[in-house]
Parts: sequence; structure tokens; C-alpha cells
Amino acid sequence: MIKQYARLWFFCVLLCGCFACDQTSDTTTLKLAHGLSTDHPVHLGMVYMSAQLEELSGGEMTLEIYPSQQLGTERQCLELLQIGSLDLTKVSAAVMENFSPRMKVFSLPYIFRDREHAYTVFDGPIGREVLESSEKYRLRGLTYFDAGQRSFYTKEQPIRSPDDLTGLKIRVQESPTAMAMVAALGGAPTPISWGELYTALQQGVVDGAENNPPSFFLSRHYEVCKYYSINEHTAVPDILVMGTHSWDALSAQEKEWLTAAATAATTEQRRLWQAAEKEALAAVQAEGVMVNYPTKAAFMTATEQLLTAYADDQVLYPLIQRIQGTKTKNSTHETTN
Repeated sequence: MIKQYARLWFFCVLLCGCFACDQTSDTTTLKLAHGLSTDHPVHLGMVYMSAQLEELSGGEMTLEIYPSQQLGTERQCLELLQIGSLDLTKVSAAVMENFSPRMKVFSLPYIFRDREHAYTVFDGPIGREVLESSEKYRLRGLTYFDAGQRSFYTKEQPIRSPDDLTGLKIRVQESPTAMAMVAALGGAPTPISWGELYTALQQGVVDGAENNPPSFFLSRHYEVCKYYSINEHTAVPDILVMGTHSWDALSAQEKEWLTAAATAATTEQRRLWQAAEKEALAAVQAEGVMVNYPTKAAFMTATEQLLTAYADDQVLYPLIQRIQGTKTKNSTHETTN
């Protein structure tokens, strides 16, 4: 705990003097930090956002991006946002649930029927409502980036059914919902930060992890884990978050520019994501990874209890029902699971 606060204090000192939302000149410079590599499609989406922001504002607003955990983990970046020492960050909705409980609905297994269903929820009134729910925690959600579907990858054996997870130590994000999901499937959930996971896999601290294809590939976890089982248990989005300190410091015009740039970046990021998924799967197979596609029914049955457990929750259960009842253009029914 002492080390955690010491590191947070170090980041605050580091950013002091280049205070978030720098308006010391005619240009407003926003600082955005995240934990992904520079070749990740989510990072590339944010680079596109930076270009859009500069173009829309005629150079009056710029974005400085600090990737690869330069300013800390996802949780630490959120804490920096809350105290006004950082403007923006990208975090998984799974991590956001520690700050805004409604976010946990997006970490529930098989809550979405497919990608189109997820996009419809994110871009509609439900998505906006969940984004706004974090404002009382001094965090303002701006948009959802596609982070694909998460599946299991392991070192010693493929996962063909929930029984294959029994006793395996599986890395999860710092998310109670993710931990409950792995436990329901018979595994031993082990929270480890993303930056420490490669070493943890290599040293046998965990037997596997779960993530989307681009992250599996770009992290080079395929060098350690040779089995990738595409069961697509969750579709947890990434969220672009701004501290309310920084948001409130912007003018109405600046808020408009920033919102428009984030919207444009969302469309571009989703295009980049879908291409990156295909490339990543081909690349890991070329590196000797065995990719298999287990039947999802057994995983859905084993985790169904996680959804019904909220039956008495007057906030989350109606939200679950609304998501399940959301129609898409190709819908032939209103409910799922």
C-alpha cells in the first residue's frame, strides 16, 4: 500500500508544472495516458482522435499521448484523473467497475449476442447512461472503443470445455466480475497487472489468461501460451475517460471539438480493430499456436448464474434485461441467453 501511494505521489510530482489541461498558451493541450503498445488498434484510434482534434480546432487543441504505462497502470491513471493531474485515459470497463458499479454489467459473460448487438448498446441510451454514471466519481466517460471478445489462452492444454479450467490459475483484470466468472468456470482467478503478465506466465505464477486476439498477439504472450481457445465469454469494451476537473475547465467550444473527435475516432478504431483481429489470429497460428473453437453452450450454462445473481438488484438487473432486450437491425428476437 505504501509503495502504491509513493508511486502515485511520484506521478503527481512528475506532472506538476505541466498541469493537465495546459492552457498556458493559445493552445489547449490535453494529456492522455494508457497502458497499451503503440501498435495496438486502440492506441491507433487515439492517434486518429488526436489528428481529428487538431483539425477540428484549427490547432487550438492538441492531445499528448503517453502509451505503455508510462504514467502508471489503468487504476493509477484513473486516480490521477480524479485529482486533476491527468486529463484522459483509456481503461477497460472491467477496471472502471471499481469506480462506477454500473460498469460491471459489461463484464458479464455472454451479455451480448454479437458485435452488432454490443455496438447498438454502446452507441444508444444504455451506453450513454452507463458512461454518465461515473461522473459522481469525478470521471466522465466519453466513448467506447471496441476491445473485441475475450477468450482463454493457456500454456499446457487447450480449453475445450469448462472442465478443462478446473484448478488452473487464470490471470484476470482487477475486476470482481471477471474473478467471479473464472471461478464459476472452475478456474482460480488471479488478478495481475497487464504489464506484469508476460513474466507471470513465463514463471508459472499463472497457467493462462484471457483476452482478445490483438492483445494476445501484440503482448507476445503467444511465445509462452501455445493454446488459444476462442470461446468469446465476454465483450468488455475499452472506455475513453476524462477527469471532471479537466472537462469542467474546457470552454463549450472545446468540449464540442473534443466530443466530435472522440466520435470520429470511435468509428475509425472499430474499423482498425476488426482488421487487427484477423491479422492477429493468422499471426499467432503462424507462430505455432493451436487455435480451437469450443462450443459456447457449456460456458454459457456454467456462467448463467452470474446474471441471475443480480435478480434482486434494482439497478443492475433492469439494466441486464434492457441490454438483452435491445434489438439490432438484424434481430429476429428480443432476448438472449
